[in-house]
Amino acid sequence: MKARRQAVILDVIREQQVRSQEQLRRQMRGAGFDVTQATLSRDIRELGLVKGGPNGAYQAPLTAENNGGQTPTAVFQRALGSQLRRIDRVQQLVLLRTGLGHAQSLCALLDGAGLPDVVGTLAGEDTILIITPDPRRARTLVKRLEEMSNP
Repeated sequence: MKARRQAVILDVIREQQVRSQEQLRRQMRGAGFDVTQATLSRDIRELGLVKGGPNGAYQAPLTAENNGGQTPTAVFQRALGSQLRRIDRVQQLVLLRTGLGHAQSLCALLDGAGLPDVVGTLAGEDTILIITPDPRRARTLVKRLEEMSNP
């Protein structure tokens, strides 16, 4: 039941621009699934859905399976090249500026790429905060991100 429900969620967000959990819940009810908000939240988290893009709709994270066989790092590099606007560093913190609505999806790709020296990330609408262990590794990460964004 869970696998089928999650498959329907993915179908719904591929076919429509779903911007809220309530909108998704209504679509799921129309597909024959009467889900609670808690179940829907759990499914969204387990599926790795992010809200992003110019329309602010839910999107499935890009993976090698749904992105032409590319590795997570290659997918992240391509997205970084098109979405990154600026990189700043303060001590062990790295701040990435993106276009409005792109930070969450880019952050999900960053997490999936598994870059070394990334301890954790947080994303807003147009800003990603990356935490590294120390300033030296933050400088290394900035250099790597700059190289990745300008191949």
